[in-house]
Amino acid sequence: MSVLDLNLKKEQSKSPSLSPSNSSILSIPIENCIAKLSIDTHESCTNTPFFLESKQKFIDSIGIDIGGTLAKYTYYNTKTEMVEFGFKETDDINGLVQIIKEIIKSRKEQNTDEKYWIKNIMATGGGAHKFYDILNANFKDLNIQKKDEMKSLIFGLNFFINLKQDEIFTYSDTTGKCYKKSENKHDEEIMLVNIGSGVSMLKLNINTLQYERIGGSSLGGGTLWGLLTLITGISDYDEMLRLASNGDNSNVDMLVGDIYGTAYDAIGLKSTAIASSMAKIYKKPETDFSYGDISKSLLYTVSNNIGQISYLQAKIHNVSKIFFAGSYIRGHLMTMNTLDYAINFWSKNEKSAFFIEHESYLGAMGALISE
Repeated sequence: MSVLDLNLKKEQSKSPSLSPSNSSILSIPIENCIAKLSIDTHESCTNTPFFLESKQKFIDSIGIDIGGTLAKYTYYNTKTEMVEFGFKETDDINGLVQIIKEIIKSRKEQNTDEKYWIKNIMATGGGAHKFYDILNANFKDLNIQKKDEMKSLIFGLNFFINLKQDEIFTYSDTTGKCYKKSENKHDEEIMLVNIGSGVSMLKLNINTLQYERIGGSSLGGGTLWGLLTLITGISDYDEMLRLASNGDNSNVDMLVGDIYGTAYDAIGLKSTAIASSMAKIYKKPETDFSYGDISKSLLYTVSNNIGQISYLQAKIHNVSKIFFAGSYIRGHLMTMNTLDYAINFWSKNEKSAFFIEHESYLGAMGALISE
């Protein structure tokens, strides 16, 4: 097979807030997952020692990434010869255990030869530690390995950005989603900004897969979610974003135009640029401000700061591309647009924010294939 084919099954949206199902969300032909994951694989090379050795890693293991909200998993279906992906809510850890048991049972039913049976569970994410005893108790016959979370993310990122399929994209409200082709350059370095409760910034050489953590911030998704829960009493992130999408931050933020009456052209600030986040609440504390307005203001506050820090780190470390991942931006166009605006603003349109179509599975795939 020389052309990559991503067979998206039952995918109702691009966010992992899909209705949970044991069915595969994403399937990729095994041929396309091998040979350094970056070249077309032809039938003539599927019997080479390298291919067969690489394929055995997929045969032997299940990769799982247990995060704070969702547990993602990936495995090789020997019957369909597809690498399958799926998820389950982390709160339902017993449901995840049951899914894994069904996968193991199905593999044994498909193959009587033990060399095709699943032998390892490669687990990453905080849940790999939190739920290790539960996994160990339920899968005593398997080797359960706790894989480094950052390393798993890096290997997973390398996997998806090298798939010759629409995976890398930019997004803004004006241009929409624009897919980009992966361009491998000698010793090219990129940056992964993983935004969950907090923020981690990793610099990666995409050829050697050497990486280092170059920065981060405690001002992340947890900050936004915590403040909005405190203010609104709402603890559902999708509902928070719905409120923000209907809000108008100019009702609570002090803009450049509020101070100068117009733009500040001498330093390149539009009249709509935010001069002070939520300052109008301070000026008029007796006003009954809208939750939607406050939500949008806080979203902009957190996103703009992350965007600026990311740009500065990329500039300091001479990084060409900035990729964003994590639950903070996952499938949410508003947060993507805000990060894109921040990167464009601070770089004077020299850099863009890049996203991965199926970044939900970076950790699970990385856990499976990392060394």
